[in-house]
Amino acid sequence: MYPPKPTSRFIFLTLTLVLLLTLSFTVTSSEATNVDNDDEDAEGIEELLAVDEEAENQENPHVKSPEAEVLSKAQKIVIELNQDSTKRVIDANEFVLVLGYAPWCPRSAELMPQFAEAATELKELGSDVVLAKIDAERYPKAASNLGIKGYPTMLLFVNGSSQAYTGGFTSQEIVIWASKKTGESVIRVNSDIQAKEFLRKHSMFAVGLFEKFEGSEYEEFIKAATSHNEIQFVETSEMGVANILFPNMKLSYPFVGLVKSELDRYTTFEGTLKMEDILQFLDVYKFPLVTTVTELNSVRVFSTRIKFQRLMTSRTLLNHFKMWQESTVSLHNIEDDNLAKPFLTLLGREEAEETVVAAFDNKISTKYLLESDPTPSKIEEFCSGVLHGTLAPFYKSQPIPDNVSFANNPSQTEGSIQTIVGKTFDELILSSPQNTFLEVHTPRCITCEATSKKVEKLAKHFKGLDDLTFARIDAYANEHPKLQVNDYPTLLFYPAHDKSNPIKLPSKSSLKDLATLINKNLKTDHKTKDEL
Repeated sequence: MYPPKPTSRFIFLTLTLVLLLTLSFTVTSSEATNVDNDDEDAEGIEELLAVDEEAENQENPHVKSPEAEVLSKAQKIVIELNQDSTKRVIDANEFVLVLGYAPWCPRSAELMPQFAEAATELKELGSDVVLAKIDAERYPKAASNLGIKGYPTMLLFVNGSSQAYTGGFTSQEIVIWASKKTGESVIRVNSDIQAKEFLRKHSMFAVGLFEKFEGSEYEEFIKAATSHNEIQFVETSEMGVANILFPNMKLSYPFVGLVKSELDRYTTFEGTLKMEDILQFLDVYKFPLVTTVTELNSVRVFSTRIKFQRLMTSRTLLNHFKMWQESTVSLHNIEDDNLAKPFLTLLGREEAEETVVAAFDNKISTKYLLESDPTPSKIEEFCSGVLHGTLAPFYKSQPIPDNVSFANNPSQTEGSIQTIVGKTFDELILSSPQNTFLEVHTPRCITCEATSKKVEKLAKHFKGLDDLTFARIDAYANEHPKLQVNDYPTLLFYPAHDKSNPIKLPSKSSLKDLATLINKNLKTDHKTKDEL
């Protein structure tokens, strides 16, 4: 529905690796000034401002950087809850956005400055949302009563009833989510002055231009604005105002577009003005060219519906390079070793020290790997190949063993078992003129070792047969499109006359039964020895 729009752009990628952890967040909000000013509340809040006071009591308390002063001011806008004040604050305010944290939690530490900045922004906007935080480890009972079970957790309380936070984790995303949940879903701008003021406060937004704020198309725009909690919507009926918000474009009624703080700042919606189509458009284009994945945003990033969801890089610095970006692609940079590890494992690159560039197609579970030096031209060529379907999928493979014996020149020692890797599967299995007995195993399989011993005895039993080869493959470290196995160990017999339909043999069978099945498929009268 959205035609690809390739654009060449230069970007920076800083690389290392990362850990995929499940995040649970929830939220609440309301005005801090409505809290009772009695001595008990004041003492409670002062006690819970320990984090702020500690930040101020550095070695030289009289010297502060401007950034530290801004952060300290922001933190003081956030109410620090304790065991006694929690219920009073929530009961006294219509909207309260609560952050439950633990001092030792790295995700909490990452979120706290953004939460504090959001408090400042909401206060400047005149919002009725009160932002509060609670040390859930220090006050477990109060946190549990709120519904906080993990760290960090954000909850929005509306007249005492809580709902989960579902927005992003930058200060602006928190502000947008809280504002839309507690006020109007769309900001209406009627003048040039209002437009310029809006631009000062928002770097990313969806803009709608409608001659009249009525009709089915406008209603669909409002539905999308109400449904989407991550992007601020703005509307206007004035062409001049629209040109300030979305300049250098030929606008006409009705119009919808997305503005981002990037080189390609403006993207025009070209579909039918239906809520579903607008939301799909925003889901495709909302991410920047490269998103740095963190523990806070990893779940949201990797749950996107974008087809080619991620270009993953790791462990070094890539200088400027060109990259194609199309409507079906989102590019991500992973800087944390633990978060990147699951992806490196999928690629068999767990110990890689060099830069890794890969793409994953979510719809068909296919992966692609750039196997040459990641120069700008090679990366652009790689991305173009992925996008246009000209690049072959990547399958893991261990290195080819030095003593490998290929099918057209069999030299396997009698009674031995040939080691197969992903790169030799075609030659040694599918193209082999022999019948092949293949053992498929993984290191984590608890019954594979016992099966391997049975296979070794079978190989010795059938030694001397020119038309039968025994082989094994580690399916954890090796992949092949023709080897689709989900249960380990698996024993497969590939008849010489038809390698496309391997016969699955029962791995739990006795040696004699397995030998009988092999003889049956060989169509030979190889006597089963008593030792089996």
